Amino acid sequence: MFQSVFRSSICLAAIAASSSAAAEDASSAHAVAADSDSIIVTATRVPLTLDEVPSSIAVLDKAAIDRAQDIGVTELLLRTPGISMSRNGGYGTSTSLRIRGGESEHTVAVIDGVKLNDPSSTGGGFNFTNLLAGDISRIEVLRGPQSILWGSQAIGGVVNIVTASPDKGIEGSFDLEAGSRQTVSARAAIGGRTGPLAWRIGGQRFTTDGISSHARAFGGVERDGYRNSSVSGRAELALADNLSAEVRGYYSSGRVEFDGFNTDSNDFGLNKEFVGYTGLNFDLIGGRFRNRIAYAYTDTNRDNFNPDRARPRSFEADGKNKRWEYQGSFDFTDRISAIFGVENERSDFRSRSPSASLAIPLPAFVRGKAELTSVYGQLSIEPLDGLTLNGGVRYDDHDRYGGQTLFAAGGVWRLATGTVLRASYGEGFKAPGLYQLFSEYGNVGLDPEEAHGWEAGIEQHLFGRTLVVGATWFDRTTANQIIYNGCSSPTTDPLCTVPGSNPPIQRFGYYLNVARSEAHGVEAAAALTLGGFTLEGNGSWIVAEDRSTGANSGNWLPRRPRHMANLSAIYAFGFGLELGAALRWSGKSYDNASNAQRLDDYTLVDLRAEYALSDAVKLFARAENIFDEEYMTAYRYGSIGRSVYAGIRGRF
Repeated sequence: MFQSVFRSSICLAAIAASSSAAAEDASSAHAVAADSDSIIVTATRVPLTLDEVPSSIAVLDKAAIDRAQDIGVTELLLRTPGISMSRNGGYGTSTSLRIRGGESEHTVAVIDGVKLNDPSSTGGGFNFTNLLAGDISRIEVLRGPQSILWGSQAIGGVVNIVTASPDKGIEGSFDLEAGSRQTVSARAAIGGRTGPLAWRIGGQRFTTDGISSHARAFGGVERDGYRNSSVSGRAELALADNLSAEVRGYYSSGRVEFDGFNTDSNDFGLNKEFVGYTGLNFDLIGGRFRNRIAYAYTDTNRDNFNPDRARPRSFEADGKNKRWEYQGSFDFTDRISAIFGVENERSDFRSRSPSASLAIPLPAFVRGKAELTSVYGQLSIEPLDGLTLNGGVRYDDHDRYGGQTLFAAGGVWRLATGTVLRASYGEGFKAPGLYQLFSEYGNVGLDPEEAHGWEAGIEQHLFGRTLVVGATWFDRTTANQIIYNGCSSPTTDPLCTVPGSNPPIQRFGYYLNVARSEAHGVEAAAALTLGGFTLEGNGSWIVAEDRSTGANSGNWLPRRPRHMANLSAIYAFGFGLELGAALRWSGKSYDNASNAQRLDDYTLVDLRAEYALSDAVKLFARAENIFDEEYMTAYRYGSIGRSVYAGIRGRF
């Protein structure tokens, strides 16, 4: 239901932290397939057209996001190539997003220039479940190792999110919709530009009665509801022609009900997320030398409760991240430019799981912290018209694991025949998450994960861009990949014992390094535009396997389908009506490392409709999963069945 683009970039600068520049251009990305040489993805004040970015990229602008009508960012991302998801039930439950078969924590999420990671989560990654479409104006997805500018942990890729920035003296927007399972979503935003000041604030409230997170096929009957409230804001003040200051913030508060092990229960969780950013931007040498100094802060608080327990609280965790950064870019000539920077990131977490019995004292919090200092640089050269080459290096100094140097290189060649050729290589290094090291399932003997990968692709524009087709081959190898290993009873595995317990206490499992995993595959996409008719499709073949020497050697990595496909069709009538249909198919996968538990393939079909009452106000409706397909992305967890929604939106 949107325009997705096949591009490539080692240069994550294509969507870097200068969200203001990206937001100003967001409205142009709608007709991506039709005019990709004029669509801009931006670094910090360094614009690049899509045909200058040498690694696979998908871009969704506000018009595309509105047209898709998806409530959450996860649903939007699933319609782009190479992305799979597993979720423990309906909206609000734990969601793992995987790019090209990588682990969910191998995806770096960024909102308005701030990396979103929760140090108290399993791998220190980001849980997309609470991130709603809200006031987002642009989403950019970079696939493949993207470590030079976004951090060494970007082994799978990067999801960059930009919230709306005002263009007019005063402007506003709203969305209101309701539908199945008492679902209601309401959103509004207002902002403007007055002299040197630009500002915007928006908020959203979402509620639903939900589904049973314990799958209906296994006896789940009671509904697990979800509610989420969020607010975002930003302000930028021009202090001089070459100097500006800005602040941005995002806050989300959610409550989700979920089920216990293999049964309906009254468990629920509270989740609060705060993201803050303040920065100073200044240009020198007539604008050729652009600089940004910034401080970013994230705080994620999670608490689980079961009111049927004598002690209701069953889990509590808090993760904080503090980040200082400097980023600069310099244009040596109109064909040679550089991006460089320094970052310091300090993370800490605490968590505990209290016993249900009041007779057992509250355990002390498990705590951990880490510090990472990084230096990076990347050079981009255009030696010939249409040919862009870049290369970069990054050095990470981790306070526990020492130093690591990473390299990357890439190129894109735009031919007069409408052909775009691209290739890139990148490396990644990810230290174990604090939870993986120090929690009740932790293993302090874990080694860092190391990865390297490459890709090569071709794209062809035909008939004046009426038809665009493309394909990319990728290959990635990860050493010491960290997975969760469950413990059976009885067992002689010493790591299945809680460290330091006397007498020994067995635990459910622990984290360990897999000696090696490999992923390779093909992503293909096509888009056809004929007048008011648009047909788009993409398909992914991803082989992600355990290549360790143990019993699981050659097995599929858990919850990663090898085959995925998306197809959408839209027809815009001349009187303001648009009709669309979308199909998403996911092949089989396996729920565990031994591949003993299969998750069947599934097909979902959605219908969309939109009618413009005026240029500013539109009515919309959609029916999702119209054939009421029952499927599981995680074993024993339910999924959302047939749903119908309708609403109204305004843009002023």
